[in-house]
Amino acid sequence: MENIILFDMDGTLIDSTNAIYQSFSKVFKDNDMPLLNKDEVARFIGHTLDDMFRFFGAKEEDIEKYCNEYKSHYIKICNKHTNLLPYVLDSIKLANTFAILGIVTTKSSKSSRELLVNFGIDKYFHTIVGREDVSHTKPHKEPIIKALDTINLKISNDRIYMIGDTILDLNAAKNAEVVGIGVLSGYGEKQELANLSPYIFQNTLQAVKFIQNL
Repeated sequence: MENIILFDMDGTLIDSTNAIYQSFSKVFKDNDMPLLNKDEVARFIGHTLDDMFRFFGAKEEDIEKYCNEYKSHYIKICNKHTNLLPYVLDSIKLANTFAILGIVTTKSSKSSRELLVNFGIDKYFHTIVGREDVSHTKPHKEPIIKALDTINLKISNDRIYMIGDTILDLNAAKNAEVVGIGVLSGYGEKQELANLSPYIFQNTLQAVKFIQNL
């Protein structure tokens, strides 16, 4: 297999908006913070929890506490309130026939693994790099480099692909000098993605077929 394909999670493989929103809402309610609507939260999905709480006005000294409360609730409800996005199962099965697959996400690797197991697709992925596995998250190159180090397949960078739905994913690909591919199944805008990559598709299946035919 002379290809490596790395996938983002939220907005690329899964729709976990409801689980994320419910978890933020519980933290906000429990700590007497102003509640946000779902669209306000969805705008920042893909960023780290720490940064999301900062965006939402949390005090720096409270962020660690809020993150722990969020994770405690999220892990309880994520399986029930998360769905695979359309075409994802087909895209993963197809990609697995010609590439080694990995996950690079700003979610925790623990919750990511649990979701993959719940959907019965964990067996397709050779590595999962989450928030707790790196010092610098996307758009830094570190998560991609860590995934590639784990896979340990010596191929040229033009055969390594990062598929994601936000500019964080495409900037990370650019910084790691691999091929960034944007999908419109999640939270990023088409034009902002197109500013970073010529390869923008409606969903992961279109993206995987494109790679297969290169």
